[in-house]
Amino acid sequence: MILTLTISSVQLIRHSYRGMNLNQSTHPQSPSQHPMLEPYQDDEIDLRELFVALWKGKILILVTTFLCAAVAVIYALNAQEWWSSKARIVEPQVNDYAAYSKQVKSYQPIFDSYQDDGTIRISKELDNLVASDKIFAQFVRAFNATANKKSFFDNNETFLAFKQELAKDADADADADAAQRQLYSDWYQKISAKPAEKNRRDEYIISLQATTQMDSYNLLNDYIAMIELKVHADALNNLTATLDSKKTQLQQQKIILETQAKQVLATELQRAKYAYDIAKAASVNAPIQNLGDNELFAINLGAKAIKAKIEALENVKNLAVIEPRLQQIDAKLSLMDKLAIDKNIHLKSYRFIEDVEQPINRDAPKRALIAVLGALFGGMLGVGIVLVRFAFGRKEEN
Repeated sequence: MILTLTISSVQLIRHSYRGMNLNQSTHPQSPSQHPMLEPYQDDEIDLRELFVALWKGKILILVTTFLCAAVAVIYALNAQEWWSSKARIVEPQVNDYAAYSKQVKSYQPIFDSYQDDGTIRISKELDNLVASDKIFAQFVRAFNATANKKSFFDNNETFLAFKQELAKDADADADADAAQRQLYSDWYQKISAKPAEKNRRDEYIISLQATTQMDSYNLLNDYIAMIELKVHADALNNLTATLDSKKTQLQQQKIILETQAKQVLATELQRAKYAYDIAKAASVNAPIQNLGDNELFAINLGAKAIKAKIEALENVKNLAVIEPRLQQIDAKLSLMDKLAIDKNIHLKSYRFIEDVEQPINRDAPKRALIAVLGALFGGMLGVGIVLVRFAFGRKEEN
């Protein structure tokens, strides 16, 4: 009801306004007498006129659409192609590095501690070297390492060709250096190892992007092989470094224990000499049972026995007689000298659950999408030109 009254009111105002315009034309008055009654200008655009204008400009719209689509197709056909090969890897199984683990564990007795009561304290110092998650994490870190990528690209013909073209186009040395750094940075992004799922670190998707389908496949396999060799070498180097550190530690312990043993031997020898002088002065040549041996210079053994003790102490060559722990250290050092690290030991730091395969679809350019977008842009450009011409022409008519 309210809407009907409102519409009726608007119509009444419009009729009254038109009547006033008619009266103004019949009885013209100056604008000063009627300042509110100025000529009415209709700025509304009729949709019929708009469609008519678009129809008249259909040739222009078609031409711009065709030209933009043709440019887009030409660009898509000549743009650099990029293909990505991918694979899915997980942590290695025990049998993938069993030989390496056996070699590492052969050094376990060197790291264990043997107590006086016969018990053995097992060391965990070697556990990180044979943990599957640690080995796999080392492979992923090496795969994503910029230094490894640079070393690989510097021996890749495709990248070197891009690098040569960049050097030809560069004018200044500063620009050449900046462009070369940018080139390396862009290509670093083409090799990646990313978690298959956001919160998982035991499964990764590895990929490499190249300019051809076959290059992508071959380069990814070559890069995996290079990283595998590097991880293998790093694992053996870590084992060697750990053993060298342990050997240095044992040698230092041996020096300390030998020094202590020599001091004990010298002290005991000096005491024996003093006891011998005392026993000889007291004419105690034979052992005496009722004389305690807790004195600082015990003479209960008698002068003859003490003299034999002095001779024995002076002839001691093996300090392990004084310090038994030297026997353990010597045994560990001897075991380290006998064992040798096999550089060709089998070690696989990952396992495929999806092997590397040749890509089916290229990453770029998306030719069909580029052509469609080019056609849409051309159509919109043509429509825009027609509408602008229509708007300016209408203003001139008004």
